[in-house]
Amino acid sequence: MDPRLNPPPPHAPARISWMLALPKLGVVLLVLAVISLLWLLHRNDLEEQKASLIGDVLWLEQNLRFHLSGNEGQLQQLALDIGSQEGRGNIFRLRGLHLLKTLPELARLNLMDEQGQAIDTLPVLSATPSKPEYLEMFEQAKALGRPSYGRPSLGPEGPRQTLLVPIFRHNRFTGFLLAELDLDILLRNQVPWWFAEKYRVRMIDDGGNEYATKSKVAGTPSLNYLLPLDPPGYGMGLEVTAYRSADITAQRILAVAIVGLALGVFWSLWAIRKLIRSRLTVEAALRQEHAFRQSMEDSLTAGMRARDLQGKIIYVNPAFCRMTGFSAEELIGHLPPMPYWDPEEIEETMALNRAVLSGNAPRDGFEINFRRKDGSPFRALIYESPLIDGNGEHTGWMGSVLDVTEKRRAEELARQQQEKLQFTSRLVTMGEMASTLAHELNQPLAAIASYATGCANRLESDHWQAEEIRAALDKLSKQAQRAGEIIRRVQDFVRKSEPKLQPCCLEDVIGDSLALVEADARQHGINIEYQRSEPLPPVLADRVMIEQVLLNLFRNAMDAMAATEAPLRRITVRTWQQGSEAVVAVADQGCGLPPETAQRLFEAFYTTKPDGMGIGLSICRSIIEFHRGRLWYEPNTQSLSGQGTVFAFTLPEEIHAHTPSPSGR
Repeated sequence: MDPRLNPPPPHAPARISWMLALPKLGVVLLVLAVISLLWLLHRNDLEEQKASLIGDVLWLEQNLRFHLSGNEGQLQQLALDIGSQEGRGNIFRLRGLHLLKTLPELARLNLMDEQGQAIDTLPVLSATPSKPEYLEMFEQAKALGRPSYGRPSLGPEGPRQTLLVPIFRHNRFTGFLLAELDLDILLRNQVPWWFAEKYRVRMIDDGGNEYATKSKVAGTPSLNYLLPLDPPGYGMGLEVTAYRSADITAQRILAVAIVGLALGVFWSLWAIRKLIRSRLTVEAALRQEHAFRQSMEDSLTAGMRARDLQGKIIYVNPAFCRMTGFSAEELIGHLPPMPYWDPEEIEETMALNRAVLSGNAPRDGFEINFRRKDGSPFRALIYESPLIDGNGEHTGWMGSVLDVTEKRRAEELARQQQEKLQFTSRLVTMGEMASTLAHELNQPLAAIASYATGCANRLESDHWQAEEIRAALDKLSKQAQRAGEIIRRVQDFVRKSEPKLQPCCLEDVIGDSLALVEADARQHGINIEYQRSEPLPPVLADRVMIEQVLLNLFRNAMDAMAATEAPLRRITVRTWQQGSEAVVAVADQGCGLPPETAQRLFEAFYTTKPDGMGIGLSICRSIIEFHRGRLWYEPNTQSLSGQGTVFAFTLPEEIHAHTPSPSGR
């Protein structure tokens, strides 16, 4: 039955929410009740422990005060005996040794005179404290006439507490007893074992400095009690801290377990609630996601094709289907050879396919010819990349396919236009050199006519010799060859032909170019010097294109020296080998290049000449880059005029096959 015919009542979501909220409310109340009960139990335990702690501390205080009072009484009795009898040194030594044996905490006993100078010390080998340490309590004990405690100290011998007992003879102050109590031994002997099992006892001052302790084990910070000690005073007190009991730890573990169980139940109810809510919206979300992905696939103009590791197609997008004319059902599951492959290039395509499947696809992509379902060809540019699944495993290859047929057609049209532009540039160059070449050609023709007339005159006369006629005819032949060579150079230069890369001697190309401009250079009073550093290896180049570059650089150099003084008008041509490249440099001593001109020097249709076209250097750079070389310029630092420019270009010895046309850049 269609659920749209019986929609749920409007109050159904509210009823579900209430049904899910009631168990959660019960769990929350249960957790609160358990936590409250455990908290009350814990509070009762703390109160009982604190009451027990206070009672034990008061007992310890009473016991410690009673013991200290006993020590004071024995020392007062010794002071009374010393003051009332003769031979106080003997009495001090005899009774003092007895006290050292019976009082373990008594570390040292000193007999001092009324000036505070030591008369005798027990034990004998122990050091006598310096007077500044007990000067304050000395004055206090003398004024009060009763025992006085000094400030506690932490020395190399351990924590010590001093007790000063005055000695009177016939109501006259005659000295005192200085007793040093070891606080560690005092605390160790006065705190019973059963007390140490329950509490940690420390003797500290008002600054929190510890002087003695019964145990190093930390107690419960919340169960402690600080009891001031007076005497001895000076901020001294006993800090008693209760140890954590096992039953409290068990209660806490139980409480944590109960709370954790309740939170688990609460979380499970919350998860069920989220699951029910998500099930109500998952279908709508899936529909939206599918529509979004479908719209993305439909909007792509690049073809996408996924293949597994064996080359079988597992996915194609609509753009790829439109590009090839095949439907997705016709392509998915297909193994090589593919139906869109060009039958005339099946072997080459299969080799590229094997390279892609082996992981050796070119990073920059590759171009290949395909055929649509209707048989029409198109040029495709393909980029292949690994297809990685959600587990990070390589499961195939993803290829993006672009139809570059129109782009390649436009590039071919641009290449043809570039070739026409180059040919036009050569014709313009020849037109500019026409008068000079005509004058250059007129010389051998006039010489031919002169030699022919001379031979005819000698033959008409009766006085001639064969050697004279032969010598004249040889000179006539050389002049004819000279004229023919000039005409050949001009014809080769202006002939329209496709670029042909073939091995050629760079020195011969430079020589022919110099022959074409030599006459024009003489007419302008310019000297051309050709410097060869070493023989250059043959280069693979189009001879006519390189001649066009050289002629353009020569004429630019001559134009740059129009304002240069006649003795300094010189063009220097140098060649040398640099690694696997041949370098040609043309240096002039002209006006140089200003910065604003140098930045736009190689732009098309930019010129500084009043009658220039602005395409010469742009064509030169295209030709050199077509030959896989470089063209650049730099100031002429060796110029005699202090100015000038050097244009240089490189040509590699080897040029790879399938070189693009100069306009294809």
